[in-house]
Amino acid sequence: MAQVASNEAIAIARYVRMAPRKVRMVADLVRGMSVDKALETLQFSTRAAALPVAKCVQSAAANAGVKGINTRNLVIKTICVDEGPTLKRIRPRAKGSASRINKRTSHITVIVAPGKEA
Repeated sequence: MAQVASNEAIAIARYVRMAPRKVRMVADLVRGMSVDKALETLQFSTRAAALPVAKCVQSAAANAGVKGINTRNLVIKTICVDEGPTLKRIRPRAKGSASRINKRTSHITVIVAPGKEA
């Protein structure tokens, strides 16, 4: 669990059914941006992972508002994507054999704090 200061807010989206490698590409796009600019960037992104990342950023901004932090100049201080549990499935193959399909999951953590855009 990440340590959060009193002037920061956190949101965690767990067990997102997307591979962490794909979600990290989207997270790298918005790291260090202001929340408004990040949400705008994610809205027009063509990647499927943009939706859960945008939801997590919005949740972190809402959590900041609940904590009494001014939401006008919030910046994404930290965004990290960790690997969750993998769902293991099999696919039938030739001659009665089987191959493994790994359905990977992700945990997305966003920490926002007031400040200038990096």
